[in-house]
Amino acid sequence: RLWPRVRVRVKRRCCPAAPPPRQEAPQPWASPAEPSKKRAKMCGIFAIFNSSLSPDELRKLMVACSQRLRHRGPDWSGYQIHGSHGIAHERLAIIDPESGEQPLVSPCGNVIVCANGEIYNYRTLYDELKADGCEYNPATGSDCEVVIPLYQKYGMAFVDKLRGMFSFVIYDKAADKFFAVRDHMGITPMYYGHASDGSIWFSSEMKALHDQCSTYQQAPPGKYFSSEDGEFHQWFTPDWLTTTESPSETIHLAELRDYFVNAVRRRMMSDVPWGVLLSGGLDSSLVASIACRLHKQGSNSGAKAFVGARLHSFTIGLEGSPDLAAAEDVADFLGTVHHGYTYTMQEGLDAISEVIYHLETYDVTTVRASTPMFLMSRKIKAMGVKMVLSGEGADEILGGYLYFHHAPNGSEFFEETRDKVARLHKYDCLRANKSTSAWGVEVRVPFLDADFMNYAMGLEPECKMPAKAPRKIEKYILRKAFDTPEEPWLPQHILWRQKEQFSDGVGYGWIDSLRDVAEAEVTDAQMANAAHRFPYNTPATKEAYRYRAIFESHYPSHAAATTVPAEASIACSTARAMSWHESFSKRADPSGRAVAGVHDSEYSENFDIEDDMNKAKKKARTK
Repeated sequence: RLWPRVRVRVKRRCCPAAPPPRQEAPQPWASPAEPSKKRAKMCGIFAIFNSSLSPDELRKLMVACSQRLRHRGPDWSGYQIHGSHGIAHERLAIIDPESGEQPLVSPCGNVIVCANGEIYNYRTLYDELKADGCEYNPATGSDCEVVIPLYQKYGMAFVDKLRGMFSFVIYDKAADKFFAVRDHMGITPMYYGHASDGSIWFSSEMKALHDQCSTYQQAPPGKYFSSEDGEFHQWFTPDWLTTTESPSETIHLAELRDYFVNAVRRRMMSDVPWGVLLSGGLDSSLVASIACRLHKQGSNSGAKAFVGARLHSFTIGLEGSPDLAAAEDVADFLGTVHHGYTYTMQEGLDAISEVIYHLETYDVTTVRASTPMFLMSRKIKAMGVKMVLSGEGADEILGGYLYFHHAPNGSEFFEETRDKVARLHKYDCLRANKSTSAWGVEVRVPFLDADFMNYAMGLEPECKMPAKAPRKIEKYILRKAFDTPEEPWLPQHILWRQKEQFSDGVGYGWIDSLRDVAEAEVTDAQMANAAHRFPYNTPATKEAYRYRAIFESHYPSHAAATTVPAEASIACSTARAMSWHESFSKRADPSGRAVAGVHDSEYSENFDIEDDMNKAKKKARTK
């Protein structure tokens, strides 16, 4: 049974009175929230270029494949054929479902755009176009329509002007050339592949092309594909991404706070009921606190929080989990209408196969964390909510994972955060987007705001290191920036709560149960021969083997397997950090409890991944 047993505690109260906003001079980086109108949100896009099929055959194939994305956009479908090219869109309509269908077409009919996501600064961009002598009257209220005049005016140089989360394709009919663009961090998914007839495919999810293309991969974030040379080109080039030395900017706590408040403000544009995901950890709690304060101040330009203008918060966990208790404390403090859902072990286990199908990954920590998020998203959608704010990204940018306590120096710390950020599209962004879009819900992630990221990633790494922090705690500068007793953002015990990875916070028993089930289902003989069945990214544990086998049942090709990264990890680290501490190589489990000497509820000192594998091989030989 996929529907979680729900025990909901709802408190109906208004958000507490917020202090008046500080009167400060406008900042050049600050972009006010802009009201939305007739906008399409999280959708599914699909395109085939240079097909050898006839237009009729191409249309049939395109429709059949695009239908696999309809969970992302259940409200309407749009299909266009242009010679050997086919473009499809599965739409999630937020309001005014009678307009704003895609693909979008320029007034001259020569530029076609098919987009997924949000461009938060679209009104500012229209103003810039007008000031630059480009008059354009939008045919729809879609924020993504601004791509058309931007492309016509500036060519592909326009992409760096965008602020938001997006993946889109552009077809220039007059020049018969096409482009595919993915946002700076890969917040929205995009895959590309090649079929045997030489055609190239683009899709929001792998499931629409995996049995049609001989090779396929995730499109790289921060780049665009051009048919002019068949290559991807880097468009996102901040200094912190390209530097060969560690950044050296000095931290100013008020600036860090202002950048993040503005990032939340940008993402509060909505004409429909929306809410916040609230785990009770630092990151999601700060998002909820800022959203609640700004909503009370009216800083979201008329956006609705819910019927009656009360902000709703959502959390999920096993009965008695750390997150449920902490989230309720935050909700009490902020005065949100809180919905705390519980699920049972069996309900979570029953959902695993469907989670892996929707997530398109067998990565252990992603599957662990996605399952409760997947179940919660179904309940959120059932309430009529189509958009939520969430706290992904802070741990990668600020070094918030517990293994960062063992970073040997600032240079290693910075390189690890940079690598973690570069991999977000394969882990946390993938989890957040696909867990929610499986039920037609859009998630927005303020910590991955480009301007906030550029400021935070440009700081000298020593100021982020837990070992150098006055209180020896991860993300100290973020906590301190919002530690304002005169106008408190959060209760002190939440503001200074130790990092809990989502898969741990929903209840320690969840991970233990997953490992127990895998131990019972996967034999020692299967583990001993894992390298023969799975030569690429060979599973190191029975839990990993189980997920890999389920993934293979949905996506059997080698190309599908290679879309999931292969590297050793402890508590979500990259392979680089495995050398930071002598215990890491034997405790390579994604849980934060694997980090010895840091987590309050760490695994026992006898926990040893390598020893478990060797025992399985020995048992298999004995039998």
